[in-house]
Amino acid sequence: MELGTVPLGRTGTRVSEIAFGTWRFGREDDTGAIEIDRDQAHRLLDAYEAAGGRFIDTADMYGDGRAEAYIGDWLAERDREDFVVASKIYWPTRGNDPNGRGLGRKHLRRQIDRIRDRLGTDYVDVLYIHRWDDTTPAPEFMRTLNDFVRRGAVNYLGASTLEPNAWKVVKANEIARREGYEPFKVVQPRYNAVNREIEGTYLDMCRDYDLGIIPWSPLAGGFLSGKYTRGETPPPGSRGATDEQFVDSYLTSENFDVLEEVEAVAAEVEASPAQVSLAWLLAHEQVVAPIAGATSIDQLEEDLAATEISLSARQVERIANAK
Repeated sequence: MELGTVPLGRTGTRVSEIAFGTWRFGREDDTGAIEIDRDQAHRLLDAYEAAGGRFIDTADMYGDGRAEAYIGDWLAERDREDFVVASKIYWPTRGNDPNGRGLGRKHLRRQIDRIRDRLGTDYVDVLYIHRWDDTTPAPEFMRTLNDFVRRGAVNYLGASTLEPNAWKVVKANEIARREGYEPFKVVQPRYNAVNREIEGTYLDMCRDYDLGIIPWSPLAGGFLSGKYTRGETPPPGSRGATDEQFVDSYLTSENFDVLEEVEAVAAEVEASPAQVSLAWLLAHEQVVAPIAGATSIDQLEEDLAATEISLSARQVERIANAK
């Protein structure tokens, strides 16, 4: 298996058709144990590279900066130019510092230097705002982000969102257009076969503004992996067994309708539900590359193999219409 490449939206850069997400790198669980330590992170990155993967997604707050440091250590033994690295900026990284979060100029300027230091690189290929900041005027943070691009610290800008906020992305890009700043070129919303909130206005906005879509949570937090069955107790240790919010959000009758259609298609194409869920996103004309995270090499290789699955238009439609 060798991952292919696709255009990064309307830019001159190409990226792997599945990005590797690193949000568990260096992350502490409820007991204080590190979920994926440095050595395990490097083994996963090795496996991603071996499959032709070159598009790595991280954030300054993943593992309190450890994720970026792990990636930086790994990149130090390779040619940096072979990889496209994306990070995000917004969340607190300095305890109770009142200026240690958000998109204010002071925080952004401090954090971009820390991000590059941890990654061991002069520049970040894609820098996302991790969330919109209602307390900082948009012209302020768009000018600051534009300065990063002008001085070569960042190549492209993007916006990551928790809830669809099409009008905010439009506001930012219209400020950029008016002032001659660098606009957002890509967006990173949640999107999968059960979380469809971006369909409609947000997708229309992305089409009109030529924004590439790089979805996070393509497997709906593991719900679309096939580990859950309607009417049965969730597997021990799964999020469905330990997280009440996950149960309320995902283990619903409506979502099981979608999962069961995914499983039916998976049986038809001789693939796993996770692979079909990723292939469903890959078939979307506006999706650049879904972000797949993994805690094991087997899981990562299973997800990457989704690129070898071809769904018919009818199968794509069946999954879409199951919601």
